[in-house]
Amino acid sequence: MGWHRGADAVVTSTAGKGPADGHQLPSPRTDGALLTLIDNFCDTLPRRWATVIDDGPLRLFLRDGPGWPFYARPVPGGPAVRIADVERMRERQRAAGVVEAFEWILPTAPGMLAAVMGTGLPARRCPLLVLDGEPAPVALPPGYDVLLLGPADGDLGATAHAVAAITAVAFGGPAPPPPTTADLRLLQEDLAAGAIARALITGPDGPVAAGSAQRSMGVIELVGIATARAARRRGFGAAVTSALAAAARAAGADLVFLAAGDDSAARVYERVGFRRVGECGISEPPTR
Repeated sequence: MGWHRGADAVVTSTAGKGPADGHQLPSPRTDGALLTLIDNFCDTLPRRWATVIDDGPLRLFLRDGPGWPFYARPVPGGPAVRIADVERMRERQRAAGVVEAFEWILPTAPGMLAAVMGTGLPARRCPLLVLDGEPAPVALPPGYDVLLLGPADGDLGATAHAVAAITAVAFGGPAPPPPTTADLRLLQEDLAAGAIARALITGPDGPVAAGSAQRSMGVIELVGIATARAARRRGFGAAVTSALAAAARAAGADLVFLAAGDDSAARVYERVGFRRVGECGISEPPTR
């Protein structure tokens, strides 16, 4: 399904492709049907990299190797989640040495928010958006390009590190170390399989923005859209979103979606062609 430099040469445009370029746009669906697809995606995607542990109405994904930790979430179609269920899962997460993180789609698990907050955890309601049609092209300033990382790239170690560093710092974390040989091997495998994509915007002063995407079957989620602090408010977030969304459509994605951190971020994605269909819940202990 290639959606990287090794498959399509260097990608330096944020313009989307239309049906005449070889792929068909998905048929219209109700928002409820889209939310069900997203819920199923969130339950399926981590299985490539994680062990699944069920505990009552909650399901925990424990990552098997390096990478961003996964979450616990309601079992699709399962019984209502209670405060006691969340408390028990938090104990299991602490025992495993992972962050007590929970993610869910609000309309598909209406009692989850109250159950999580009933244990003392803070929770955020984040807009969920889907792409209708093709993404709007976003012009980049002269001298800037969007690169889609490929598994055979000679500079993959450097570009992957740049993506990870921009994303980590933008979301309030420390700058990560360069990837190890084992990290790069796993990244190459995932890129070659079309399970993920990584995008990086570079310019005269180096990398300025980054984003990622992850795929399960015909659904692709955009994640980690981030811009370096010094380069913000110049359209780079919209540009990397447009580039990833266009690559996802070109790779045959039937559904492209993302979760925005807040209403301000959602407005950026709406300018690219995404629209709101609901909300997701995200919860984890505050950073100390």
